[in-house]
Amino acid sequence: MDKLTAFDAFVQSAETGSFVAAGRKLGLSASAVGKAVVRLEQRLDVRLFHRNTRNMTLTEEGRLFLERCRRIFEEVEAAEAELARSNRTPRGRLRISLPLVGMLLTPVMAKFMRAWPEVQLDLDFSDRLVDVVEEGFDAVIRTGQPSDSRLMSRNVGRFKLNIVASPDYLARCGVPETPDDLAQHQCLHQRSPSTGKIRPWPFARGERQGRIILPERMSATAVDPLIELAIQGMGIACLPPFAVRSEIADGRLVTILDEWVEETDQFNVLWPASRQFTPKLRAFIDFMAEHLRPQ
Repeated sequence: MDKLTAFDAFVQSAETGSFVAAGRKLGLSASAVGKAVVRLEQRLDVRLFHRNTRNMTLTEEGRLFLERCRRIFEEVEAAEAELARSNRTPRGRLRISLPLVGMLLTPVMAKFMRAWPEVQLDLDFSDRLVDVVEEGFDAVIRTGQPSDSRLMSRNVGRFKLNIVASPDYLARCGVPETPDDLAQHQCLHQRSPSTGKIRPWPFARGERQGRIILPERMSATAVDPLIELAIQGMGIACLPPFAVRSEIADGRLVTILDEWVEETDQFNVLWPASRQFTPKLRAFIDFMAEHLRPQ
């Protein structure tokens, strides 16, 4: 096993947290990965992992070495990209982080895979604040305004949230005509998994903006249960338009208070400014910009 392969075995073990998972990614047995890491430790005369029967974690030396290995692979990938630039064909592994709501973008991801079959997508769905540079992501998709100065960004889609309810619920409970009317209704809220806070509904009301206190019938950290409960007539929800497009189209949900919802949210793709802008990353960003535009 050559040095780069041994380095790759170490990186995959560090990122997945086990030799078994690393072996699956590399097409090797867990034993082969473990032996490669042990030989690497022997050659470097340093312990890279704290290991026990339940888990393994990086030592301080292991964390430093992981950062160096990632830089090595970035340089190798950049060199490959330069050699491939003559035909400009996007290819290779693309590691992308998306928010949990990004699971609803899987149809777009499927279209990208069909358009660029030589690009292997590695998607990580999480609402936590990932460190794009340190964790080795090629790019992340996030909502809201970007704030990390180490990252380049591109707005790939803007959208206005929808306030929705089922026809059955509105027939039973009445149609609210202003945001104040929601005080008499059942509201289904999304809660941030990272902060635990209820996400506010984007009503713009001049001086009184943000002062509406909405009842909390229930809350969830994911969008899917809010959609289903709204369809079942359990209350009113505030959801991204792409999450409920088909439900609105087939009449299972209807939008309300549209004229009061004035805040526009946006999707951004962010990527490390220090890294090579590869054909596969350019293809991904351009594709997202084309397919996440408002419909």
